[in-house]
Amino acid sequence: MYLSANIKILRKRKSITQETMASSIGISRSKLAGYELNINPPLETLLQIADYLGVSVDLLLKKNLEELSEFKLRELLDTDRFLKGKNLRILATTVDAEGKELIEVVSQKVKASYLAGFSDPEFIGDLPRFSLPFLSQDKKYRVFQIDGDSMLPIPDGAWIVCEYVDDWTRIKDGEKYVILTDSDGITFKIVYNKVKENEKLLLCSSNPIFKPFEVDLRSIREVWRFRLMIVDKA
Repeated sequence: MYLSANIKILRKRKSITQETMASSIGISRSKLAGYELNINPPLETLLQIADYLGVSVDLLLKKNLEELSEFKLRELLDTDRFLKGKNLRILATTVDAEGKELIEVVSQKVKASYLAGFSDPEFIGDLPRFSLPFLSQDKKYRVFQIDGDSMLPIPDGAWIVCEYVDDWTRIKDGEKYVILTDSDGITFKIVYNKVKENEKLLLCSSNPIFKPFEVDLRSIREVWRFRLMIVDKA
């Protein structure tokens, strides 16, 4: 059984002190400390602990939570709250005088700075911005300027309008997305969802000279779905 370790893991994951948890379930802190070592609680207390931590007794007893990655813990304990954006996920944005969402423009010049500033309201507020009245007012959009030739026929320097994806379970195989990651910054690729298989996304180029590669879900900061390209006919 994995009861003692699991109680400690789940308590710490919720950022709850032993004193707070013990008081909430009506036992002493020293008793809870014992349960987190190697002492088995009585059945009534075990039921209270499981209820307080929001898990089943079966999971507390039989699942070795120490062996699970953070993603697997989120998937198991939070019913995909992380993937579906139900946990806190900050998106800095701008609005016009009437409170309507504006579309910020991320050019090649600021691309390198975007990873550090994507959640900073001041950084986002300094970006050029505009509105497109024919786009849905219920969604959030951002424009990214593409560099390189990995996504031909979309050329180097093209501007693409993308829709913010809060629910990562909606990432669809074979569609184009802008993915912001810790390691690669802004990447525009054709995406295949491998989350259930290995907690990753497979990113592919339309240009065959560029090899596909995978990104770990834990390194992803933002996901934007490609909606349309703005063509400069000048």
